Amino acid sequence: MYWPTCLSIRFFRFATDYVYDTGESLIAGYAKRSKVYLWVYFILSILSAVISTGAVSLIAAVILGFMLPASLGLSTMALSLIIVAVSWFFLIAGHYKLLDGVTKWIMIALTTATVAAVIIAAGKPTVMAVDFVAASPWNLATLGFIVALMGWMPAPLEFAAITSMWTSAKVKADHTTHSQGLLDFNVGYAVSAILALFFLSLGVFVQYGSGQEIELVGGAYINQLINMYTATIGEWSRLLVAFVAFMCMFGTTITCADGYGRANAECWRLLKGESEINKKQIAFWTTYAIGGGLVIITFFTGQLGAMLKFAMISAFVSAPIFGWLNYSLVKKHKKLSAGMNALSIAGLIFLAGFALLFLANMAGLFA
Repeated sequence: MYWPTCLSIRFFRFATDYVYDTGESLIAGYAKRSKVYLWVYFILSILSAVISTGAVSLIAAVILGFMLPASLGLSTMALSLIIVAVSWFFLIAGHYKLLDGVTKWIMIALTTATVAAVIIAAGKPTVMAVDFVAASPWNLATLGFIVALMGWMPAPLEFAAITSMWTSAKVKADHTTHSQGLLDFNVGYAVSAILALFFLSLGVFVQYGSGQEIELVGGAYINQLINMYTATIGEWSRLLVAFVAFMCMFGTTITCADGYGRANAECWRLLKGESEINKKQIAFWTTYAIGGGLVIITFFTGQLGAMLKFAMISAFVSAPIFGWLNYSLVKKHKKLSAGMNALSIAGLIFLAGFALLFLANMAGLFA
């Protein structure tokens, strides 16, 4: 889990470095480097927009379904429609900043609950099933799971270019320095990595070896996930944890739609040679991400596990391309130290190697 986090850090950090060195986003850099760079990013971003937005929307819908009374009779598809409609309204109406402030506190609450649950679970005896046999991850049968796990660790790699747009806007508005930007990046990246470790630990302490099979059909997994918290913190926390988790995923849905919408609008602007982004273009590409995500959900209704696996694998397979775009752009702009250059190349080899191994296995070359 931590290999992709460690080896992809340079490709995310390139976004921060490039913005503070040039005053422009990675996407603007792609356009200056070559229209081929821009077209490659744009095409992959168009595909990623609907896949990622659809995946996080489905998770939010499943959690919402867990919270609401079954007597309402709302299907996952109906809940997904509600989620994307409200998300679209927040973005088009310009209320995202209000929700963003609330979501930060919600994320702090989820982090606190997770850390508390892990500490409590660590102090309890772990009881494993008598017939439990730990499966080895080092075989081709588990390759799909490993690739899916790495796909969103710590985030889809195309988000480096998206965050560079947000960073560029922040620099222009707040006049932050490069050192301040790097501090924000390092803290955020470290917190994401540490929180992932806590989530993993909670699963180890509560579910690993218990004999309970992980269910990924419908919303069964969400119930299992929340049960891990209630088993340690207490039954009283069930709805509270569910609400906090829902708000995190709802906020993530809006973040994806906003990020991909702005990135694709910027790509379109640069391809057309326009001087400024048109708000109508942002609205169009935001609507595309949300509407396309809803279409994707229709193919995976009741199959949360399959949807997540599809989204994460898609993100990982495309990661080497995004990594190469960022590496080659920044390397052309300035000379990298020997250590940073070696780390970047190692990251590219790791990402490309695993992606090719997975695709070869899918093609039946190892059968």
